[in-house]
Amino acid sequence: MSRSFTKAVAGASTAVLLVVVLLVAKNFQPAESNKNSSTSDSSPQKVVFNLNWYAQAELGGFLQAAEEGYFKEAGLDVEIRQGNAQINGPALLVSGGADFYVGSGFEAVKAVEQGIPVVTVAALFQKDPQVLISHPGVGNDKIEDLKDKPIMVSATATTSYWPFLAGKFGFTENQKRPYAFNVAPFLADPKAIQQGYGTSEPFTIEKALGKKPNVFYLADHGYLPYANTIETTVE
Repeated sequence: MSRSFTKAVAGASTAVLLVVVLLVAKNFQPAESNKNSSTSDSSPQKVVFNLNWYAQAELGGFLQAAEEGYFKEAGLDVEIRQGNAQINGPALLVSGGADFYVGSGFEAVKAVEQGIPVVTVAALFQKDPQVLISHPGVGNDKIEDLKDKPIMVSATATTSYWPFLAGKFGFTENQKRPYAFNVAPFLADPKAIQQGYGTSEPFTIEKALGKKPNVFYLADHGYLPYANTIETTVE
């Protein structure tokens, strides 16, 4: 993925969020922490927007919009909070901890299954950036080569993309190793394989290794969920 694509992602994120917030903000109740705030018609409307991860390329558009004052120009006081691996977006929304959250199609489906009243109002990516990454030239140059080999994945992989890999490529539960969202173990082991996001880990790894790693986009092989969605509550 090129640097220009990363910049395009950031710009698209800004545009979509602005449209969504402008359309929806007139009709939603602010998060619990803001419900007791006294506001007038001329005061900016408070919006708490929680990211699903720490600030990085695919989330840059949101941060840039705040930095440039686009939200204020639209009459919105947007507080952007960073996320992490432990955050539960649907629970955060229904508890009143945030008004909007960057989620995923997978999370949205699980929320519906569990009767959690959240709704997706935008999907930012045309292609899911979920990837697997391997070192080049060690026999792992095709995604089919990764079968029966240890792969570092997060806990959410178990119920999101791993069943797809198992069904299409014959991956097994025995292959899974814990991924701590740190590329150091990958860099230290030429045979290592790990998950990643196309806008993040591949660039970090390339900079550290001085060469491009193999990057396998699951979307190129038929894994087609919505990625980096914007979620809010039904009411």
